[in-house]
Amino acid sequence: MAGFELPTHRQWQEQVEQVLRRSGLLKQEAPAPEAPEESLDTRLHDGFDVHPLYTSRAGHSRTGLPGSAPFTRNSTVQGAADDGWDVRQYHEDPDVTTTNREILADLAGGASSVWLRVGPGGIAVDELGDALHGVRLDMAGVVLRAGEQYEAAAGELLRSAEQWNVPYESLRGNLGADPLGLRARTGRQHETAPAIELARRWARTCPGMRAISVDGLPYHDAGGSDAEELGCAVAAGVEYLRSLSETDLDLDAAAGLLEFRFAATVDQFSTTAKLRAARRMWERVLRACGVTPRARGQHQHAVTSSAMLTRRDPWVNMLRSTIAAFAAAAGGATAITVQPFDAALGLPDAFSRRMARNVQALLSHEAHLGQVIDPAGGSYYVESLTDELAGAGWNWFRRIEAEGGLTAALESGLVADRLAETWRERERAIACRTDPITGVSEFPDPGEQPIVRAPRPAEPESGGLPRHRYAEEYERLRDDADRAAEQPRGRPRVFLATLGPLASYTARASFVRNLLAAGGVETTEAGETEDSAAVVAAFERAGTPLVCLCSTDRLYDERAEETALALRAAGAELVLLAGKSRGSIAAGVDGFVHAGGDAPTVLNDIHQRWGVSTPAVAKATP
Repeated sequence: MAGFELPTHRQWQEQVEQVLRRSGLLKQEAPAPEAPEESLDTRLHDGFDVHPLYTSRAGHSRTGLPGSAPFTRNSTVQGAADDGWDVRQYHEDPDVTTTNREILADLAGGASSVWLRVGPGGIAVDELGDALHGVRLDMAGVVLRAGEQYEAAAGELLRSAEQWNVPYESLRGNLGADPLGLRARTGRQHETAPAIELARRWARTCPGMRAISVDGLPYHDAGGSDAEELGCAVAAGVEYLRSLSETDLDLDAAAGLLEFRFAATVDQFSTTAKLRAARRMWERVLRACGVTPRARGQHQHAVTSSAMLTRRDPWVNMLRSTIAAFAAAAGGATAITVQPFDAALGLPDAFSRRMARNVQALLSHEAHLGQVIDPAGGSYYVESLTDELAGAGWNWFRRIEAEGGLTAALESGLVADRLAETWRERERAIACRTDPITGVSEFPDPGEQPIVRAPRPAEPESGGLPRHRYAEEYERLRDDADRAAEQPRGRPRVFLATLGPLASYTARASFVRNLLAAGGVETTEAGETEDSAAVVAAFERAGTPLVCLCSTDRLYDERAEETALALRAAGAELVLLAGKSRGSIAAGVDGFVHAGGDAPTVLNDIHQRWGVSTPAVAKATP
């Protein structure tokens, strides 16, 4: 800029170093590091770091143009600029009258296609036509989730089209055949041959219908990382493509029969980069197979993540889903499904379905997001993140291929073991609240009123990959505390032994109240105190043997040990201290509560000491 000297990268690093020294993250006497910003890196579950600054120094791969190889920027030249992306709403209520009413309301309210659960748990196959009654099949796409009954469901859809005089070539959507996804979900082997034969027949009968869903959601729902979801999905796509190549279909037509499904999460940039990386990886596969350039684009269906949804403070899910839908649209998804905010609680009501539709209407028609093709393109961060995810996803895909393909990798346990390891890492981050969950692990609302919904159809019990929600452990603790609240002793309660004036203890007391509320634990506090006798007097009125000391480090040095021992003598069974371990304060203190500590471990200990019991059988939320 005219009149201003252009700062250098080294000058920025010097400023970073000064901030680190003032904050104590870098000791004053420590020598100047060559790259001080590295201490601000964040390690992702995929094994690489996100840096605090991205510039042209990082460099990134060539991305091409929208609609051309490697399709990083979009699978088509126009992206969503002409007609927007496909707004696809999910339906699974087994009551056919209710489902038909909701389908028509969604289509009238802005949805452009229907994603329908058919078969066990959903609409009966022979009621598919009733569920779609009044739907213009030549205008609205239909996507089936029919599990093992995909052949019967496809036949019923075709019969309905014949009955309503809809030309076959006008049908749009996806038949949802996915035996590999069923294998991942159920743990049972499912033959791919029927799905391949179905795809072959429909390629000629209904050229506008895709036949096979390549579903990455089972791997995401099991706790997998973005790159693991990418690698598994591409491996599934390759396995289907191999089988399709053995039919009389040419490879261009075979590639066009596949639709890939990915999770969209509240991690906006990772979701956008994941979709861009998926297109790049799939183009590389199809190029190696000899598919012509025009047929190498990937058709993508993004679904807002089930794993990120919460049952507690579910209204926050509207914010999560808005960010996820934005990220999916920015990443170039062809179709987007926004799950209603109450989906983790049960079957959504009319209000939550309308909000889910309106999220996409707002992004498309008010924010005009679809009118910008690849809006994140050129961002040094997004381009670098795309490169990293594509590389990590490709390495995992190659590992699966080395095992003999996805079916073999599922059978051997390779996929399950890898995802379980990632889930353990994710659990630790959630437990330590470095991966915070707003309204659950952070800023919970103890007085929230429960929202009651009709239960969702159960998923079949199986030995397949597990389904996790990130909030599940905290919500179990909250459920246990709520049950305890109905008993004579009430919900678990901790006395905050506050030392000194308000200004001395308020920061740590607020931290502890927030942490304990995440497990449904109530708090009562001493208030301002001048000595241990005042703390003990307040403790004796509190009616709980569980205590946490809260104050500054200076007052801890002066009064903590004396107060802890006095509380012990007065009947305290557990004495915690808010802050990190201090060697000079050991007597009378059982443990420490601090940022970065394992919150569920602390909360479980409090529950056990209070006598809170967990039901013998706990069913995971679908």
